Amino acid sequence: MSTLHQCCSNLPHQKDDHEHAPLPQTKLQLFSRAIISFVILVTGLTLDHYIHPPWFHGNVRLITYIIAYIPVGFPVLKDAVTSIRYNDLFSEFFLMSIASIGAFAIGEYPEAVAVMLFYSVGEILQDMAVQKSKSNIRELLDQRPDEISILENNIPKTIKAKSAKIGQIIQLKPGEKLSLDGTLYSEKASFNTAALTGESLPQTKRKGDVVFAGMINLQSFSQVLILKEYQDSKLSKILELVQNAASQKAPTELFIRKFAKVYTPLVVVFAAGLCWLPYFFVQNYEFKDWLYRSLIFLVISCPCALVISIPLGYFGGIGAASKNGILVKGSNFLDRLATAQHVVMDKTGTLTQGVFKVQEARIENIFNTEEILKYLNLLESHSSHPIANAIHEYVGPIDRSIVIKDMEEIPGYGLKCNIAGQDFIAGNFRLLDQLDIVYPEEYTRFSTTLIALAYGGKFAGYLSISDEIKADAAQAISALKKMNLHTTMLSGDKTAVVKEVAQKVGIENAFGDLLPEGKVEKIKNLTSSNESIIFVGDGVNDAPVIALSDVGIAMGTLGSDATIETADVVIQEDLPSKIPIAIKIGKTTRHIVRQNMLLAFGVKALVLILGAGGMANMWEAVFADVGVALLAILNAVRIQKMTFSNS
Repeated sequence: MSTLHQCCSNLPHQKDDHEHAPLPQTKLQLFSRAIISFVILVTGLTLDHYIHPPWFHGNVRLITYIIAYIPVGFPVLKDAVTSIRYNDLFSEFFLMSIASIGAFAIGEYPEAVAVMLFYSVGEILQDMAVQKSKSNIRELLDQRPDEISILENNIPKTIKAKSAKIGQIIQLKPGEKLSLDGTLYSEKASFNTAALTGESLPQTKRKGDVVFAGMINLQSFSQVLILKEYQDSKLSKILELVQNAASQKAPTELFIRKFAKVYTPLVVVFAAGLCWLPYFFVQNYEFKDWLYRSLIFLVISCPCALVISIPLGYFGGIGAASKNGILVKGSNFLDRLATAQHVVMDKTGTLTQGVFKVQEARIENIFNTEEILKYLNLLESHSSHPIANAIHEYVGPIDRSIVIKDMEEIPGYGLKCNIAGQDFIAGNFRLLDQLDIVYPEEYTRFSTTLIALAYGGKFAGYLSISDEIKADAAQAISALKKMNLHTTMLSGDKTAVVKEVAQKVGIENAFGDLLPEGKVEKIKNLTSSNESIIFVGDGVNDAPVIALSDVGIAMGTLGSDATIETADVVIQEDLPSKIPIAIKIGKTTRHIVRQNMLLAFGVKALVLILGAGGMANMWEAVFADVGVALLAILNAVRIQKMTFSNS
């Protein structure tokens, strides 16, 4: 059966063994051919077994079954010839063609028609199954409108979305989808973000907030200032990720492909042997009888159930993940999720909100508090860290009249610059240690995040920063533990803060005061114990750690293009509870794929033995091929109907 490859080719174009596979037929064509063939076959069987008219024999009977055969058999014969032209001799089309033509040759006309008819019915049902698996992904692919309304001299004008330019203003009606990334130009608007996050809860945006393609404007007319062109939008990157997912094959898929290439030629050789070898060993050898057995062997042996249901199982898993707001870059990552033993997580932005607030500013008496805070506010304006926003909110407007020189960001430590001829420093206490600046020892034991300040080589004070734990963090860790997964948290924050958060959410191991290279070292230690590691972070600062892990999961992709590029799995929301759901989908997909392999191998092996022994006929062979394939397909797509939760 070839429908899965044909349908999947609508996503990415891949040069593989099926580069020259036959063109897909429409569902209407398949239906109409199957119905015509079925009606004529039933008519022939009725005349054969019940009415027995004297004229229905010989050439009339043969022609009747040939007419029944042509609608469903001719396309397969044509596909077999096409495959042979492109050096793919031992295809499923070739096996079916030999079996049906051989059945005609020995006078088993109804069986010959039945082989092709049920094969066509299998194609139809398989096509429906594939379309069901693709439905969630197709919803994502259809999110961008082709036309948009922009404002020119405050007059709406409809243009193609692809021709829109950065800096133009889009006017959105209530219920209309945004097709490009931008910032909200209106004072306030409410958006449905289901296309990007999998959740339909509305989000309120205010003027200047970033909004993304695929969001739906809910209530009033809104205006959006375009920041990125059509092809560079966040949704475009997500679509590209989904489209390329089919190219990343799981080891099981790759094995089945290689297996089918070896298996099918061997089947033909065994079938030929089954037909001819008994001549030398069996008394009363009947060529017709042994040819019939070999044809049954060919039909049973067709590897459709394996080569179709296994890729479809993985494709269904990717679709189920998309439905839950989780983007998986390939079936190989579903397998890795299923076999993971250890989940390692960053703290800020993963288990905590990453939205900081200044709780207290304590400046030493020898300094002017207002002056130090102004210096800090200006210095933090050169940083993209979320803490910078908290400081701006606390201090107020930035004083740009202050001259700042030699600004330097020291990764894992903080910021340093020169103001009024003196060094000004804002960072952690490790930075003060490095610069030999003395400070009160007790400050390092605080269970809150502190920003240490120094000016002119002297300790100037600190700011106490708070970050709220996400509401579902503890639930996520509990769900991971129920799956017998080990959990660890790595963070550059103070060890006291990290351990406190770990205790609150239930994480087993927690390490703080880690520089980026420190996180890498911890991951290397874990991987050296042969544990399969999942690392969850923001996908930007933690890129080296993600690269070292078996699976890298990025949280909350809406803010970062680099997240999509770095991670193997992208969770579209800042919800830790999606992590165990992603793992459950991986485990379920792997379970379904294994069930299909056992079903296909088991039934085929049984019927092969019966067929070789003369205890199975062509009808049973058809069931062993098409019937098992359909059962496997139905099993593969049931993941689409499943509901995944952390309960």
